Amino acid sequence: MHPLNLPTYKFKIKSNENKYFIFDIVRKKYVSLTPEEWVRQHIVRYLVEEKKYPISLITIEKKLTINKLTKRTDIVVFNTDGLPHIIVECKAASVNINQDAFDQIARYNLKLKANYLFVSNGLNHYYCKMDIENETYIFLETIPKYNS
Repeated sequence: MHPLNLPTYKFKIKSNENKYFIFDIVRKKYVSLTPEEWVRQHIVRYLVEEKKYPISLITIEKKLTINKLTKRTDIVVFNTDGLPHIIVECKAASVNINQDAFDQIARYNLKLKANYLFVSNGLNHYYCKMDIENETYIFLETIPKYNS
């Protein structure tokens, strides 16, 4: 897998019939190791180990319905009240982050109303704080640490 611009973590990886699987600490199971999943697993570990978010507040591939279409968020981090706090959109390292990625996460946030958005391809990371009142977002240097 492609080296990423994130800390290095030890992952449980196994192979079966020339396919690779990585253990997801949130879903507590092995999942297919795609380039996007490689980025997602690094970001989950980054949120847990560096930013100290409890695994119990993180969900992966949360379903939501937008205009009668079923979509899935890559990662949602909830606050202790059960409200969305951070939405993360992951792309494979080979995918350039463009306006489409921001439009996608913004559509999800119209429904979820999270405080922060985090878009990453594992190499480039964009962090935004939502300004609900002015219907815009403010770019940040990083995502905030967990604050219970």
